[in-house]
Parts: sequence; structure tokens; C-alpha cells
Amino acid sequence: MSSTAIDRPSKREAEVLALLRLRLSNAEIAERLFISVRTVESHVSSLLRKYGVADRFDLAALAEPPAGGAAPPGPLAGLPDPRTAFVGRGPERDAILAALQHNRLVTLVGPGGVGKTRLACVVAAAAAARSFPLGTAFVDLVPVRDDFVAQAVATALGVTERAQQPLLSAIADRLGQGRTLLVLDNCEHLLDPVAGFVERILSACPDTTVLATSRERLAVPGEQVVPVAPLPPTTDAVALFHDRARAVDPDFSADPALVAELCARLDGMPLAIELAAARSASLGTAGLLAALDDVLRLLAGGRGADGRHRSLRAVIGWSHDLLDDEERALFRRLAVFVGSFDLAATVAVSQTAEPSAVADLLGRLVEKSLVIHQRGVVSRWRLLEIVRAFAAERLAGAGEEPALRERHLRWAAATAAGLERRLADRPRGHPRTGDRPEAPSAGRPVGDWRDDFHAVADDLRAALANCPPGPSPLAHQLARALGHLTYAHRFLLEAARHFERAAAHAPSPGAAARDLRSAADCVVIVTNSSPRAFRQLLAAAEQAGAAGDGDARAVALARAVELANRFSSEPAAEIPQQRLRDLLNEASANGAPHRPATAACLALATAWAAGGQWRDPDPDLAATAVAAARAAGDPVLVSAGLEAVSAAATKAGRLREAHRVAGERIALLPTLPRDDPYAGPEIVDALHMAATYAIAAGDLRAALAAAHRVQQDDLVSNHPYASPSKLIPALALTGQFAAAVRHAGAMWAGWERAGSPPAPWLAPVILAAALAHGLLGDGERFSRWRGRALQVTGLADAEHLPSLVPFLAFVDARIAVHTGRLGDAAALTERAFGDYPQSRYEPYAQAAAAELAVVAGLPDAAERLATAAAVCAENDWAVACLTRAAGRLHHDEDVLAASVEAWERNDARFERACTLLLLPAREAEGRAELAELTRR
Repeated sequence: MSSTAIDRPSKREAEVLALLRLRLSNAEIAERLFISVRTVESHVSSLLRKYGVADRFDLAALAEPPAGGAAPPGPLAGLPDPRTAFVGRGPERDAILAALQHNRLVTLVGPGGVGKTRLACVVAAAAAARSFPLGTAFVDLVPVRDDFVAQAVATALGVTERAQQPLLSAIADRLGQGRTLLVLDNCEHLLDPVAGFVERILSACPDTTVLATSRERLAVPGEQVVPVAPLPPTTDAVALFHDRARAVDPDFSADPALVAELCARLDGMPLAIELAAARSASLGTAGLLAALDDVLRLLAGGRGADGRHRSLRAVIGWSHDLLDDEERALFRRLAVFVGSFDLAATVAVSQTAEPSAVADLLGRLVEKSLVIHQRGVVSRWRLLEIVRAFAAERLAGAGEEPALRERHLRWAAATAAGLERRLADRPRGHPRTGDRPEAPSAGRPVGDWRDDFHAVADDLRAALANCPPGPSPLAHQLARALGHLTYAHRFLLEAARHFERAAAHAPSPGAAARDLRSAADCVVIVTNSSPRAFRQLLAAAEQAGAAGDGDARAVALARAVELANRFSSEPAAEIPQQRLRDLLNEASANGAPHRPATAACLALATAWAAGGQWRDPDPDLAATAVAAARAAGDPVLVSAGLEAVSAAATKAGRLREAHRVAGERIALLPTLPRDDPYAGPEIVDALHMAATYAIAAGDLRAALAAAHRVQQDDLVSNHPYASPSKLIPALALTGQFAAAVRHAGAMWAGWERAGSPPAPWLAPVILAAALAHGLLGDGERFSRWRGRALQVTGLADAEHLPSLVPFLAFVDARIAVHTGRLGDAAALTERAFGDYPQSRYEPYAQAAAAELAVVAGLPDAAERLATAAAVCAENDWAVACLTRAAGRLHHDEDVLAASVEAWERNDARFERACTLLLLPAREAEGRAELAELTRR
């Protein structure tokens, strides 16, 4: 559509459109633009109307740059806002920009205080405009611990985990979208984890470049090291001193020779120069020289990098010695924070109760350049890394560290509890995303718990990590709160680790059992079941037994049995069914069946285990489990019971029933808590299975609606291949071929970026893409995608895979009818009518093969039609196809017209057009429709 055919998007809509290209969810776009999720949804709806496209993926395609054209610069996420002028470094800046053109990892190496961070920021801003259309992400690693490098990068990128997608894979998928610059600042205390992370990203994302700063090289293959030296003392260093001194005293002037001598004695180190300049108003240049002379004379012989570092520490020490007692006390206590801190946090760790007195002390430390003030809606402060290290030494020397750690822990626990309360009390907009309130005025919204969590998360993690092992009510409170907060933020595996840590600090076995169940739920969401979750549930049962809580023990064991028999990674293949039966018997012996919740969990596990194999629930017991769950009033258990009903119906061939019951699960979603891990597996499974069962029943409108819901939900959207997998079959079957093949290409690229893991469940989706290419008349791409369907299974011989063959038979039969290549019609038909237990795709296969038998004039065509009738009755697409086949067999235009109406009801435009070609009176209409649908 030409740009003149639409209303021009507003400035805000244009920003939303650009971020859609990055495949951000509505919640992530809201966070980037500082608006509510509801406002983002409104802009997306407006863009859909203006451009006349079907979904957000089509909008994202519109945001792509024209072929051969330059893309607009992407966002500069997280780059610090400079509040002072950048002085000098012209040659270094140009050299680093040149290095970034030819190297994918460039590391700026130099001592602390030499200005690596500021130089990296200037270079990143310039490089983003030149070479990185998807923008730059800046990650400050100073407050980050070993296990949280990925979380820090994810926060800068606005990335979270999704179901079946660990965080590192989500980061790789985001960075794999195009040319992006990732800046990792202050890596020296994380050399091994950062090196491992960088190697993974550079391997998975060929268009990503990393700019790192460190006191040491990362030692990653291909690394280009650029040394960062001090400023030349007679030129750039003098200019820096004058600039910073005039910031303190606009009328500052001094003898240039004295300033040059001072900068030379400070080794041209920018941080040392700034510390000295902060005292210039009170001491003057001559006074500074005199005051520093004794300190610097001790180090006059050392002029290497280490010497400069010692010299800088000496200057920090000199500046510290000029503080009064109150300033020194607060300064050393601030070392307990690993990240930035606000006034309330400062008050909590100081021994000064009056906020006004603490604020005054902070202001005095800022004036002396020992503390940095970060202005915002809420003022925050921080220490530079080398300054914090000095303060930490003073804290340890004062003997205050144990008491400070305890105060820090109390502050962290209280802060996490406050964030939990805000999470629970925040306005609830859309149940999919948890809207946040609209900002009262332009700018950043007030009261967003996510922003405040980001600000304190590293300190909350550090406070927990510093807790000694063993039971501790305070550590348990913090760990459980962190689990809740990180889950709500969608750092799912981190949440699982925090819940496990909570169990280790739990004051009672009963609390530990609850924590371990929460951990298992988080793991199930990310991995779709795993031995780890199974072990966690058994550990929860053991803790419940130690607490003397038979019901909690029964519930944990029942959940383990359900997990092993239900979810798609098939742990039941590794866990003998006899063991699962023993666990179920043990659960029944421990639980009180008269208690509704216990009875419901036991009934659910019994239903899933009844068949004695994976995903083989008993239909009657499944209905009993639903009734028990309803009696217990637990919508999570009701949803799990309904899935057992759908699975049993599918095995019995009752596909319409399975689809209808899946709709009941979708209706339950608004009642499921979005921020509680307990509900997470059901939310994820209900969304995915609604799309799956809709396709199985041939209800294409419902399938599209369910697929779009998957794209919008913050637990499952943006998975590089699972999310689009729900959309592609519906697009192909409704004749939206261009969209189907576009999404299929993106899905395949995402699967490859994820390391090409075996995914047999993806094979029918890839075959749907092959179908789209075949119906478009592209035989080469049809063959390529058909081969990919076998490749994605990870099996050497997938031709007989039960989950693949029926849909493969359907695609081959439909393409044979479309192309008129009927030589293999008898063999294709025979294969389509094979026995495929538990397959959802038999109706497609038999309907398409029956039509092929008619078109090919096979002698058993009428028999095939009759045989397929019962199976095809469970699928709307198959009913319409079988009706068309019957019309062709009997040359009955009324029956063909009935098929046209059936296709219309299901929005299957391509099939409708193909059917119109068989009606002489409407053939021209059909040709026009086909021409539109197959136009490239």
C-alpha cells in the first residue's frame, strides 16, 4: 500500500512502529516510551487500521527499511546522560570507531579512573548513527554479580524470558535481528562470565558487535584491545581541569603553568583531575599543589599503569582525609550498596535518623566529587567503582561491616516487600499484560514498580547473596519476595533460583515446601517440564512430610505425577510408569480426600496417569477431576482438568469437543493470577493449546484469534519460533500466503539462532509453510520447506513419525490436486488413510486424499469419500473439502455451492476461489480472487 493511501502516522505511532520492528511486546514498548500498555495497544490498533494489515507482524514488516536504503538509527538504550562536557580524546575516538568497523569485539583497557566509560559512551553514540541501525544497548556491570550478567543485558535490551525460552536465548534472538552494538562497561570483576556470554552472543548473532571496557582484556578469540591512556598533561588534561573547575566556580582562573604542573602530578588521570578540580574553589591551584605534594611525592617513582592507579587512590585518600567525621562515616557506609541508592536507602544504612541531615551530607559529598548525583523523578546517588572500593576498605577498617550488612539486608527485605505490595495493588488493565497507569503528564510515569525494581535489583540480589546459609526469617522473606518480583518481571529461571534459595533459608519445612513448588512451576514454564522440576516437587513433598502436612505432601506428589504424564518434553519416557503409580499411591495415602483442594489434585493426577503412558488420560476420570476442581474453587486446577478432557477427546477423535473445551480454558484466563508462578504453566498451556485444538478442528477464525492472543501475551509472545508456529498454519489455510511465508522465514531464522534444537512438534507448521509455497506455484521452495519439516525433527528417518505423516500426507495430496500431478495419487491416498493414533491431522489428510482420488479418477474414490466422512465431520476445513470432493465426483453444482459457503464461513479464501472455478457461472470471480491471493 502506498503511503499516500493512508493517514500519516503520528509521531508517537511512528515510534511504536519502529519498536515493533524489534519484536517488542506491548509491555516492552510501553517501558521504552514511558507510556501505559493500554496506550500502546491503542496506537497499534490505529496503525493496523491506517495500514490495513492483519497483525503486528505485518506492521513490523512495514517498518523494515526499503531495499538498498539505510535504516534509521535505532534506540540508544541505557546510555548514561552526560552532564559535563567531553574533553579531548579525538584520535582515540576515531581509532575506536575504525576498530568497530573491522572487529566484532573491541575492548577498551586501562586503569580505573582513566575515562574508559565516558569514551565508550561517546564512541557508542557516534557508531550507532553510522553503522548500527538497530541501535545500541549500554550495560553497566559495576553492580552485577557473576550469575546475573544476562539479566543486566536483558534489562538494557528490554528482554525477558518466555515460555520454553531461557533468557540467554531471548537475548540472542533480540540481538540477532540485525546490526546492533552492545556496550559492556566495567567487566574486570566478571571476566569469566562476561567472556562466556560474549562468545555465545558473537557466535549466535553475526550482526552484533560488542564494545567492552575493562582493566583487563576478556581473552575472547577475535578480541581487539585498544589501550586507553591518561590525558596529555599539557593539553587535554589542562582543558579538563579548567572545565570542571569552572563548573564549581564560573570565575575560576589560574596560571596555566601551575595547572599543567598539577595535571602532570596527577598523571593526566581524569578522575583525579576532577577530584582536584572540585577543591579548586576553596584551595586554589597553588593550594592544591601544596596539599597534594606530600601525597604524590610518595609515588613519584611509579609512572606505569599500576603507578597511576596507586596515584589515583592516593588522591581519593587525600580527598577523603579532608572530610569531617560525619562525612567520612556516611561515605564509608555507602560502600555497602553495589548499585545506586536513594535518600531512603541511605537513611536506612546510616546511623543518622533525620533524612534532612543525610541529604545535607550527600550534597557535601557530591560537591567534593566523591559521590555522583543522578537526577530523575526520584534522585539517586552512586559511587564510582574505584571510589566504592576505597570506601569499602574504610568500612572494613572501622569494624562496622557486619552491622552494615545487617542493616542492608533489612533495607533490602523491606524494599522488596514494598515492591511486592505495589505489584499487588497496581491498577489492573488487560489481563494479558498487566497495564500500568498512564503518566499524569509528559515524561516518565510515576509509580511504575518495574523502574524502581530495576534501580534496586542488584542490591537486593547482593543482600541475599551475602546471607550466610541456614534458616533465616529475614533472608527467607527477601528470597521469596525476589522470586515473586523476578517472576512478575519475567526473569523466570532467576525466579526459580530465588525460590530455591528461599527454601534453603526457610524457617520451617512447610515454608520450604511452598518455596520448592513455586520453583518447580517456574521451571515448567521455561522448559515445558524437566527432570529438575520433577525433583523439586519430590523435594517439596519431603519437606511437607517433615512438617507433618500430609495434604501438602499429597499435592506435591500428585503434581509430580501429572507433570510426568502431561507436558510435552516427555519426562515419562525416563521415569518408569511403575514409579509414577507408586508416587500416586503414596499421595493418596497421605492426603485427606475430604478436603476439596487435595481431592482435586489427586483426581487430576489419577486421570493423567490412568492410561499408563504419556498424554493418555482417561476421559471419565478427567471429567471427575474437573468436577473436583470446580468444587475446590481453584481455576488453575479446573484448567488442568479441562486439558485432560481435551487430550482424551483428541485421542478418541472428538476434535470438536477438544476445541470447545480449550475455549473454556481461555475463558478462565482472566481469573488466573498473572504474577503467581502457580498459574503460569496453565496460562502458557491454555494459550498454546487453544491455537492447536482450533487448527485440529479446522476452525480457522478461532485459530487466528488464538494465535494472535499468543503473540500478545507476555509469557509466550516473541519466542523466536514457538510464537509464530501458532500463526502460520492458520494463515496458510486461510490463503494468506504472503504473511504465512514471511512469518515462516522469520520462524526458521529464529530456530536456527536458537541452535536448531530438535523440535518434532514444529514439523506440521513447516509443512504449512511448504503448502503456502506450493499453492503459490513455487515448486522449488515447496520442496525446500518440505525437506525442512523432516530436518527439524532431528531424526534420520522421520517419514514414519506419527506426529508428522498425516499432515505430510495432507500437504502432498493437496498440492497434487492443485498442480494436477496425479501419477502418485494412489500411493498418496493410501498413505493418507493409514492408522495414526492420537493424530490431530487425520481429517486434513483424509479429506485432501479423498479429493485427490476423485480428481485422479481412482476406482475407490467413492469408497474413500464414505470412509473419510466420519473423521472429517470433526473438522470444518475437512468438511468443506469433502463437500467439494463430493460435488466434483457427482458433478453437482449445488453441492459445490455448499462447499463455497462452507469455505466462506471459515474465511478460507483460497479454497473458496478454487471451488468457484468449478462453477461455470462464477469462474471469473474465482480467477480474480486467485489472482489477488497469489500476487507476490
